[in-house]
Amino acid sequence: MGLVNGGLALVFAGLAIIAFVLEVWALVDAARRPADAFPAANKQTKRLWLIILGVATFFGMLAALGQVTTLGIFAIAAFVAAVIYLADVRPALKEYGSGDGRRMGPYGPW
Repeated sequence: MGLVNGGLALVFAGLAIIAFVLEVWALVDAARRPADAFPAANKQTKRLWLIILGVATFFGMLAALGQVTTLGIFAIAAFVAAVIYLADVRPALKEYGSGDGRRMGPYGPW
């Protein structure tokens, strides 16, 4: 039974690390977007998304480090928050640019 439990623990640790990377990506992406784009895309404010994703990244880090159980409700909620941002909010914000100062034309930056 020890081999099975060790294997499952390894799988869950890998999933926690993948979830943490996804949460960091969502947080960095939200930080790079212009604040005016969020209400223009009919989404919550940038500040609220940064708070949500910051807390999600914190709990994701704890899960990746093994400080909370990887199936804990907070780790799952953190992953869901990052997925909602990346699947719903990010595509709506893409048409407003990344906020890094570059102008995008139909074929790339100009």
